[in-house]
Amino acid sequence: MRLAVLSDIHGNLAALEAVHRELKAASPDLIVNLGDCVSGPLWPEETAQYLLAEQWLTVRGNHDRMVIETPADRLEAFDLFTRQSLSQTSLSWLAGLPINRGVGDGVLLCHGGPTDDEVFLLEEDGGDHFYPSGEDSILRKIGRLDAGLVLCGHTHTPRLVRLSGGQMILNPGSVGVQAFPGLTLTGSPHARFAIATHRDGNWSFGQHMIDYDWNAASARARSNGEPGWAYSLATGYGGKAS
Repeated sequence: MRLAVLSDIHGNLAALEAVHRELKAASPDLIVNLGDCVSGPLWPEETAQYLLAEQWLTVRGNHDRMVIETPADRLEAFDLFTRQSLSQTSLSWLAGLPINRGVGDGVLLCHGGPTDDEVFLLEEDGGDHFYPSGEDSILRKIGRLDAGLVLCGHTHTPRLVRLSGGQMILNPGSVGVQAFPGLTLTGSPHARFAIATHRDGNWSFGQHMIDYDWNAASARARSNGEPGWAYSLATGYGGKAS
């Protein structure tokens, strides 16, 4: 079995289309999407309609939930833009996404953690920076979970962890956004995804970083009033908002 693993598209249709072109050539058995599908100052409705048409297995991200549930006056500007851009069909789709779901035998999809879409499963919050979690911390966050492979997103940081009991946790990185202040600075604007292959009882993994028109995405963010997003999309770094 070959799984293509996507996460954190954040409404970046240009990146998503480029990734999908790669996947059509790779011909995986299944494409899965780990959430935070549409929120951002880019193409939220167009991305939602694209995902609705493809019908990939998808779980809810924290921003998917916020767009649906958070009062408008408490939303960040890009989440409010997203809500106002989405059709009722797209909003209903987001509202119906599960927090986790199983795939086949022993694979679990989630966004943050299995029961919490905001937990950093493989990282720790150091206040002004994030750093990799140790095994004991990861085990506490996973809880009593018997899945042999956990696929998670949320931090936009590509990582693979193997626990001493044999469980593996994969974060494919982000399709659409490569930098958030304090959390993720990949240092390049390339769209990211992963392919997990199960053969002869073992998993192997490929992390992929591909070119797309990130200047178009950057220009879109700037035209929608988000210069910080524009800089991050064009560079893979954060911190500039002009």
